[in-house]
Amino acid sequence: MGAGIAGLAHAYAEAKRGRRVIVFERSAKARGASVRNFGLIWPIGQPAGPMLEMALHSRRIWQEALDAARLPCFASGSLHLAYHADERAVAQEFAASAPANGYDCRWLEPEQAASLSAAANPSGLGGALYSTSEMTVDPRLTLAALPAFLEERYGVRFRFQEPVLAIRLPLIETSRGRHQAGRVLVCNGDDFETLYPDLFAASGITRCKLQMMRTSPQPGGWRLGPALAAGLTLRFYSSFRVCAALPALELRIAREMPDYERWGIHVMASQTAAGEITIGDSHEYGPEADFFDKPEIDRLILEYLATFARFPHLEIAQRWHGFYARHPVQPYWSVSPEDGVQVVTALGGAGMTLSFGLAETIVRQGAA
Repeated sequence: MGAGIAGLAHAYAEAKRGRRVIVFERSAKARGASVRNFGLIWPIGQPAGPMLEMALHSRRIWQEALDAARLPCFASGSLHLAYHADERAVAQEFAASAPANGYDCRWLEPEQAASLSAAANPSGLGGALYSTSEMTVDPRLTLAALPAFLEERYGVRFRFQEPVLAIRLPLIETSRGRHQAGRVLVCNGDDFETLYPDLFAASGITRCKLQMMRTSPQPGGWRLGPALAAGLTLRFYSSFRVCAALPALELRIAREMPDYERWGIHVMASQTAAGEITIGDSHEYGPEADFFDKPEIDRLILEYLATFARFPHLEIAQRWHGFYARHPVQPYWSVSPEDGVQVVTALGGAGMTLSFGLAETIVRQGAA
């Protein structure tokens, strides 16, 4: 159940193996975290080892599915731009060990970084960490189109606006009746209340709220190139925890930028197929995170963005917030509450990056 990216990835993995698949979705279309994000497949954010391998495998499956569905993507990589000595130290340290750890990235001096991105602010630029592995999709376009592709290519059936209310295999009870199934994959996002609420209450999983924005299309077909990030992002992803230079950067940011710490802000920019720039984001944690947006957070994001990125215009056309599920320790949460049922959720903001690779793992384990 669930037509977000995790549910679609599992449907794809099962259908490719010739199995009959029905996807139940409570809404008329995906409307959760899967469409409220940057559209970034971001392997560089995953720690070296199994999670990086899963992310890179997921990227390969993404490319396969997008090519087959004739959907756009931009395999233009990423740039982490450095403007302070501590940011440069972290990025250079990471780049030095990257090949041995499985990352395809390298350090660029300022002129090289500026040559890859017309958006990079050259003022004070000390260089950049450049990675080739990151890919951008348009999440709203992609999540809207993949169901039709899965239906046409693999015969996957979709039951939109039909929430699952209870599972008692071989029966699934929905708002519209009962269905039979031999196996159920529950990809429920941050819905902790409908199915197995006691299980979720004991799991430690919580919600994360983020605020994001999007510009109107950039003029004249202008393209961003690599997705952009800067120093704040180096403290956000677990992949950079291996860097001995990181604590000094974290201490400076905590001292000089307390509001960014308070709201969990790091700032990135990606571009949609239509040319809009997606900008964000913040991170507020808690099971009942405030659903009212804070103009202060948007202001802080845009102020920091201006230090490292320039676009032909920065007219904000849309603002929104999203919620995703996050486990306090694990990179995702997969549990079988009963025979034939597997719950897969809490990818912690890495759903776009990990879902296809994770689905292959889950489906393979279920077939064993």
